[in-house]
Amino acid sequence: MAAKWIEFLTGSLDDKKAYRQYKARIAALPEPYLTAAKAFERYFMYNGGITDGDPAMMLTMLNDFADLWERAAADRTPVDEIVGDDPVEFAEAFAAAYAGKRWVDKERARLTDTILGLRGKDERS
Repeated sequence: MAAKWIEFLTGSLDDKKAYRQYKARIAALPEPYLTAAKAFERYFMYNGGITDGDPAMMLTMLNDFADLWERAAADRTPVDEIVGDDPVEFAEAFAAAYAGKRWVDKERARLTDTILGLRGKDERS
């Protein structure tokens, strides 16, 4: 009973456990994969965070991301071969593969709505 009450307030404990497992997978990566994965993770959190849909979507994306870097480390694939010439393009393409609105989409809509709401209003009043 207490677990249900706590989950109501804090969200799914299973999701939190899965996120901690993801973080442990990333922390276990050897260099240079660890540094690359952390850099992309930071970018995803600021620019690619999913704001709607199934909360498990972000966990799915992060686990797929961890799979990618674990395989690259196991195969000793150079980071440049995975990322290509443009790390931002790689990050954007990776995040775009997962459905859902991102934080940037929310802010784009807010900006558009604000500016459209100004149309037709007398700026002197």
